[in-house]
Amino acid sequence: MIRKLSGAFTGGALGALLDSFNIWWMGVVGVSDIIGITMKPEFAAPWVYKRMIWGGIWMLLLLLPIMKERIVLRGMVFSLAPSAMMLFMVLPSMGKGMFGLGFGTMMPLVVIGLNFIYGIFASYWYSKTIS
Repeated sequence: MIRKLSGAFTGGALGALLDSFNIWWMGVVGVSDIIGITMKPEFAAPWVYKRMIWGGIWMLLLLLPIMKERIVLRGMVFSLAPSAMMLFMVLPSMGKGMFGLGFGTMMPLVVIGLNFIYGIFASYWYSKTIS
């Protein structure tokens, strides 16, 4: 059980690191400007660490015995929970409105898309640690 807990948490934490890099990179190279997203976070330790801890906690969902053989789909489905949290609670609490539309109309797609990558990475990591 320790291996499963560790694999799920670590996969989620590393997936969140990847997610954090992706949203930062989008701002640095101008992708955010092209798609009309004003969110351009600074890649700083406190921001990244918090995201990695929450990413690890969210991916404890991988412990559920659901779709074990469908690694990609499993990661995508489980990533919808933190996506919903971002879109319905975190971004509105930042004053950016429901779905974070204050950052731009593409924000919901960016959140869901980047979280799909996060979830797929975490699910793949988890599958390799428990085999």
